[in-house]
Amino acid sequence: MSFSVKSSSYNVRPTDDWLKDILKHTSEEDSQIVARVSQDSLCVICKGARSLCGKSRCPIMVKMHHFNKSIPLLSNQDIAGMSPPSVFIGRVGYPNVYVGPLVPPVSEDTSIYDLPEQWFGKSIDEIVGFRSLLVRGKHRVNVTNVNTAGKILDATRELALADNSVNMELNLTKKPQGPLFLDDDVQPFGPSAPIRDMHVGTARYERRIEKAYYDTDLKSTNAVLDLYADGVIVTKIQKAFSVGAFGVEKNRRLVPTRWSITAVDDIISKNLREQVKTFPEINEYRVYESVYLDNVFEILMIPGQYNYESMEAWYPGTVWNPAGKNVAIFSDWEGNNGRTTYAAIGGCYYSARLATCELLIKERRQATVVVLREARPGYIMPIGVWQVRENVRNAMRQKPFHFKTLPEALKHISTKFEIPLGRWIRQSEILKRELYQKKMSAFFS
Repeated sequence: MSFSVKSSSYNVRPTDDWLKDILKHTSEEDSQIVARVSQDSLCVICKGARSLCGKSRCPIMVKMHHFNKSIPLLSNQDIAGMSPPSVFIGRVGYPNVYVGPLVPPVSEDTSIYDLPEQWFGKSIDEIVGFRSLLVRGKHRVNVTNVNTAGKILDATRELALADNSVNMELNLTKKPQGPLFLDDDVQPFGPSAPIRDMHVGTARYERRIEKAYYDTDLKSTNAVLDLYADGVIVTKIQKAFSVGAFGVEKNRRLVPTRWSITAVDDIISKNLREQVKTFPEINEYRVYESVYLDNVFEILMIPGQYNYESMEAWYPGTVWNPAGKNVAIFSDWEGNNGRTTYAAIGGCYYSARLATCELLIKERRQATVVVLREARPGYIMPIGVWQVRENVRNAMRQKPFHFKTLPEALKHISTKFEIPLGRWIRQSEILKRELYQKKMSAFFS
């Protein structure tokens, strides 16, 4: 995609000299903005999931695993404990994937272990501390065999539908081994081993999810939207979605956990977006802020029709830019008609869209939204896309800064970021349009 920049089309007040200088420099430096991905910055797009470098295993993950040494968590193959409840559906080998529970050797209530909505404010050490206790049992099944794969899958689904911590006994074929599982979309968990047998104690189903599960004529999209509207938290919906608990019976499938997280965020946020587009536009420029785990978020809302853009900047030394010499910035966006392709920057695009639409629904307003994220060196490992969703939700809970003009709002944002404002503008489709294109009303004023 390219975007022509013409200095004669600046739509900036004459008094904003500091921004004029930035835009002039931007125009001279990039008279034609073209998306380019260098070998050093492929990691920011791939995030260990797409093998863009051509290697069979992500070198970054391999390096992290080297320092997180593979040792047995327990001295035997049997684990008794309270599952949060938590399950994991793998994607390697799809459509024949590993499924199974996550069980810690802990006998007390462990529900917090799998409730990211309650993690905001906790340190990486705290999160890794309890997530590393979760042992993953693995059992290979075909994703289409939702109802015929046998006892282990049935018990795994029972866990996914539960509303409380469930007492479990997990019998493995060998001692659980392996490094801490790390992924940019999925929460971390500990070592794994194939399942020999498993026994699930009394599980109390989440009644609203149970109702959707037994409604075999209800489409999965409608089930997700109904549950969200009924107040079921996103994580619980994602978990049930992954074990094929929703949809017309003959179409039900297991969905890898990574995919189910993004799918649910996408389904909900698309529905919210369509509602937002029916509301009046905001009449001021707003900036919302949140800082957590060395991720700095600035969310800009601009008066106008609903448009959305999400931008990420990864510093050298951060997990997805470990050897880079420069900050790597990537983004994706959608206009008022939405998008038809998967966002290049991955699941965080949809989680941030969900969080911003929630506020606009609450206020019954629409706006053009730009989410800007600086991932700084203190963000030492990926811990899941939940971090983006909850960081942006936290920003939406704060009182915003109000401005009369876009230059004033951008000047405020520039004081919060270490990356020069011009870098963000060059990368942004929406900011370039707002700054460089005259609006129709200008010709009739």
